[in-house]
Amino acid sequence: MATSLETFGTLEYVLDKYSKIWCWKVTGKRAVDMISKLSPEAWYGETENEVIIADSTESLKQIKHLMDRYPLDILSKSIWQRKIVKTYATKPLLAPIKHKLKRAKAGEQFRGKLMNFQKEGLDFLLKSSGNALLADEMGLGKTVQTLSYVSTEKQTFPVLIVAPLVTLKNWEREIQKFVKKKSRNGRIIESESPSITSIRTGKSKELPQSDFYIINYELLLKRSEDIEKAGIHTIVCDEVHNLRSKTTQKYKAIKKLAALPSVQYRIGLSGTPIYNRGSEIWPIIDILKPGLLGSFKEFCEYFCYVDDKGKAIVLENKRASLRNELQKHVMLRRKKSDVLKELKDKVRYKEVIAADTDFYLEELDKIWKKLESEQKQAQTNFSKSASYHRAIQSERQVAGLAKLPHVINFVKNIMEIEESVVVFCHHKVIHKLLNESLQEFSPVAIIGGQSDDTRQDQIDKFQSGESKLMIAGIRAGNVGINLTRAKYVIFAELDWSPAIHRQAEDRLHRIGQKNTVFAYYLIGNGTLDDHVASILVDKSYEIDAILDETADTYENKDKAALILAQIQNKILSK
Repeated sequence: MATSLETFGTLEYVLDKYSKIWCWKVTGKRAVDMISKLSPEAWYGETENEVIIADSTESLKQIKHLMDRYPLDILSKSIWQRKIVKTYATKPLLAPIKHKLKRAKAGEQFRGKLMNFQKEGLDFLLKSSGNALLADEMGLGKTVQTLSYVSTEKQTFPVLIVAPLVTLKNWEREIQKFVKKKSRNGRIIESESPSITSIRTGKSKELPQSDFYIINYELLLKRSEDIEKAGIHTIVCDEVHNLRSKTTQKYKAIKKLAALPSVQYRIGLSGTPIYNRGSEIWPIIDILKPGLLGSFKEFCEYFCYVDDKGKAIVLENKRASLRNELQKHVMLRRKKSDVLKELKDKVRYKEVIAADTDFYLEELDKIWKKLESEQKQAQTNFSKSASYHRAIQSERQVAGLAKLPHVINFVKNIMEIEESVVVFCHHKVIHKLLNESLQEFSPVAIIGGQSDDTRQDQIDKFQSGESKLMIAGIRAGNVGINLTRAKYVIFAELDWSPAIHRQAEDRLHRIGQKNTVFAYYLIGNGTLDDHVASILVDKSYEIDAILDETADTYENKDKAALILAQIQNKILSK
């Protein structure tokens, strides 16, 4: 998203020296390349990095189309505003969703029982005409509410489910569990489930007739032509934050599918629709309810400022109004504390632990020297950026290795009080070393690249109590699994996004959890962990202010210190 926010050209109303008529002049190499492809009414100006465009209604539309995606610096603002107002009719105001939600009754095709707040979720989806963002906190049953909706609303089938790869099996199980089959003559068959086609290959071929089609985001572009022919009526985007960047192929593929004449309902699901910054909500809403937040440029001009890295941050005094706009027209957001009174607290605590600073600083010196050399040799901005990101990733791995012995001791202390524990890490080498060092506890593991069956077997062993320790990759185990057996979650390494951590925490903190969940963020003393933790907190404030009226607490030192004291006491008393 950063590159799309950088000004990559200028727009000015000028008198063309050759034709002697008033026209629009675009300058900037990239802008000239783009507008030349879009507008047939364009010719070169005095230099190759200038293009002149006729002042026609069609040209204005093409320029605005470009600016919606790649902002130009407008040098003739008053003229532009006057012209564009004439070109585009005023948008009709969208009717707000009535927010006095009732406990709707699911249709006869739904098999199962909804909790009261889930019945209200069904009512919201019905009132929004199936074009909505269901942003309930993780663990509140967004999947079940969605299946109750497609089982209740008319003409929802066939349904396309687009989801992360690791959640596809779970969607199959939930469909079979909660939805009854309906025959072609409309008769409900109690003992059978709807037909499901799981699309697991990128090779193009005609899809069979089916009630549900399930596909992961990465395959969507390759199979979009086949899906277009399937007559889809409903699109469900699970973990819809996957569409937070409007420059990705998966976003473009979904955008095209969502615009098909056959598609009537578009539902996005995510407890964390905003990952890093508030402007990520625009591409998601652009798919679910196009036009609600205006063009991306209009959205940024009204709600955001651009920071020194070229990223759009929602202004502090606009966060509440953005939240109100979303809640009024498209988003339902409930926190667990609001609807599950029996669910215990979740407590976060930053625990500073020792790290091998000699090793860390020695390795860091090597990383920065290599970075310095690569930056000098880099021929392009892309190469420079890639080199910088490699250095950051290397530092994160070194920080993980530097504190690893102390992470292992911390985990062992928790295990001493005979509780089930989940440990999240980021790098494969850290995952491997944790497994090897904690073999005495017979850990189960979740890591990228596992088959669906292996992954589920590891989850089942943990949930049944066969193993009391799970070691999981933070981006492999943060979605699509239930780990309510544990009440302790330990982050051996930190990710840059607060949403990743929240998803991981909420594998434990969800319906079925009977205990307070304690989340420990282990900060390596003398490493960049403290800096990363500060960034997580800053990002959390922006996200919470947009999605929720009150910011979620990052720490609760009193409760966390008390539980640490209990652990120490039990160890010392042995």
